[in-house]
Amino acid sequence: MKIAILPGDGIGTEIVAEAVKVLQVLDLKLETETALVGGAAYEAHGHPLPDSTLQLARQADAILFGAVGDWKYDKLDRPLRPEQAILGLRKHLGLFANFRPAICHEQLVDASSLKPELIAGLDILIIRELTGDIYFGQPRGRRTATDGHFPGSEEAFDTMRYSRPEVERIAHVAFQAARKRNKRVTSVDKANVLETFQFWKDVVTDVAREYPDVALDHMYVDNAAMQLVRAPKKFDVIVTGNMFGDILSDEAAMLTGSIGMLPSASLNARNQGLYEPSHGSAPDIAGKGIANPLATILSAAMMLRFSLNQPEAADHIETAVRAVLAQGLRTADIAGPGTIPVGTVAMGDAVAAALRQALH
Repeated sequence: MKIAILPGDGIGTEIVAEAVKVLQVLDLKLETETALVGGAAYEAHGHPLPDSTLQLARQADAILFGAVGDWKYDKLDRPLRPEQAILGLRKHLGLFANFRPAICHEQLVDASSLKPELIAGLDILIIRELTGDIYFGQPRGRRTATDGHFPGSEEAFDTMRYSRPEVERIAHVAFQAARKRNKRVTSVDKANVLETFQFWKDVVTDVAREYPDVALDHMYVDNAAMQLVRAPKKFDVIVTGNMFGDILSDEAAMLTGSIGMLPSASLNARNQGLYEPSHGSAPDIAGKGIANPLATILSAAMMLRFSLNQPEAADHIETAVRAVLAQGLRTADIAGPGTIPVGTVAMGDAVAAALRQALH
């Protein structure tokens, strides 16, 4: 089982190191190889996704990814910015289905900004389509306007688009996931305004006929954003497009107490996957040893479950994380009264120790 390790920028190197530490406790034959990506790759190779990194990713069974980006790269031409690395990997590897579970651990109920009764027992799965929508739509660019309210002025444009096969395949993923959960899918769109999402809604409705055992409802994205805060436990599986999924999954992360707790998996049709925390590179805290590695460690567990066919090992890691939280250990983002403050390395050490104890 070959894993490409792509730490990236900012806190990426710190949190990935802790996830690798935890994986090494397991008695599995894992081959790992590390490569540069994002701003670090741009500094060394002049591109955020060098050919050597892409080739490694193609050959791997799974990719463990940290985070990319830094404010100092914001003035680069868009194709050279660190964030283009993750978009490039999604495109070249066909990573179309993004799984973002938002689970509120019992020990972190008080860490959420919502009332405990709203989020206790929360378990939502957001499935985001990754390779279409406005992020990949053509044409895009800038020009001088020839019509509209301000002809002759400079304007920018990006095109939102989806094809039927793209919507069908992500809908199938959502319904199949719901069958293993509580058999409820909420499709989030903006069909009242956007033709693209009227099309999305129609296609999802068509696919739903193949899953008569799964309940489907449709919700506008603005209402979904409100309901995630008002009554989050009403959701089971949420399926939506690329841009809406990007926004809603970060909102859902805060229901769990911190975005530092939210793992993610991005899969292609062969179950090859890229696994990363949902948070960014956080350059403001990079090198301080205070970042929360748990989202990355939980992403490694998802990697074992979805791409490497090691569900028991994944269960062991998730149990170890719960054990550490039960001990009261907390990084700064989830700390509270009566908890034990720890840094990045200490949290990784604690999970590795709990895992080692569970295995032996």
